Amino acid sequence: MTKRVLDVGQCSPDHWSIKHLLEGELGAELVQAHLSGEALEKLRADKFDLVLVNRKFDADYSDGLELIRAIKADAALADLPVMLVSNYPEYQAEAVAAGALPGFGKAELRSPATKVKLAAVLT
Repeated sequence: MTKRVLDVGQCSPDHWSIKHLLEGELGAELVQAHLSGEALEKLRADKFDLVLVNRKFDADYSDGLELIRAIKADAALADLPVMLVSNYPEYQAEAVAAGALPGFGKAELRSPATKVKLAAVLT
């Protein structure tokens, strides 16, 4: 069965780069959401295996860490794996403290370590 990933808050070029990696190399299906409300609706309506959350949403620059906290505070979603997409280690640490798995930055998107992190959740 194909694993499904919700990608939240990315600009189009970053979404397509992530899509290339996930669909082309890991065989997952990538679904996009632009804002927290849309993401939470999709998470409650469909099954996802991973959520990737941008640190600052492209659509309105809202804080992706708030979405991570909302997911982890919702009993129906709390066990869902979430990763922050950010190049900044301090925000990665904050996301992990909120319950996310260690994520990756856009600068690391093509690194073998990022592929290993994603494959660990998606295989």
